[in-house]
Amino acid sequence: MIELGKLNTLKMISKTEFGIYLGSKAQKVLLPKKQVPEGINLGDSLEVFVYKDSSDRLIATVNRPKVMLSQVALLKCKEVGKIGAFMDWGLEKDLFMPFKEQTVKVKAGHDYLVSVYVDKSDRLCATMKIYDYLENQSPYEKDDRVTGYVYDINPEFGAFVAVDNRYNAMIGRSELFSTVKVGENISARVTNVREDGKLDLSIKQKAYIQMDTDAQLVMQAIEEFGGVLPFSDKASPEVIKREMNMSKNQFKRAVGRLLKEDKIIIGEKSIKKK
Repeated sequence: MIELGKLNTLKMISKTEFGIYLGSKAQKVLLPKKQVPEGINLGDSLEVFVYKDSSDRLIATVNRPKVMLSQVALLKCKEVGKIGAFMDWGLEKDLFMPFKEQTVKVKAGHDYLVSVYVDKSDRLCATMKIYDYLENQSPYEKDDRVTGYVYDINPEFGAFVAVDNRYNAMIGRSELFSTVKVGENISARVTNVREDGKLDLSIKQKAYIQMDTDAQLVMQAIEEFGGVLPFSDKASPEVIKREMNMSKNQFKRAVGRLLKEDKIIIGEKSIKKK
């Protein structure tokens, strides 16, 4: 059986002026003449990738695409048309990605993490909705540093990340105090490995390391406000998030560090530099 979107090892069954046919009498596919290896004979086997040409006919190639069915890979967008985008996957015919399969507005010349699926018309297409195509069993453990690609953001849950462009991970909403965007490569720390193998990530350092950084940021903000920060650690979480891009707990820890170092005076509604 010839499988679309995968590597197939097929036997040569006939030869024509256009190339050779591979497979069987019941199901065969053409390998174009310019790709036929020298010295191949009837009955010889050849490993080929099978996709469809511009006329939606099965076609074989000895070339290897950058991504195959259900795999995930970073592809460059070559062009955006009226009905979708066209991705460079290393073959003569570009891989089509419908607008409905895009999680952000795709731009030509930019790279996007995608997978390949078969649509209702039995054609290979790209999708940025890769959650179901990522692996759950990674080699990483708690406190490991990892790098990943942000492929989707849900305000209710957080940012979805493909670690190593391969493994399922997420930065929870409560951890998103720094702005991350779809398409961004981030460095993060594994905070938890779930029972199903998926990773929980944080883009913050461990609390005792993060506290030093946050204390420096608070001191910098105080100086930028002329030595008096116009709110204290009693301010609402919304104010602290808006002004400092920190959680209230982060801010309180940082202020506590500065107070312990005798660098500030905390008032009811402000923080002053000593």
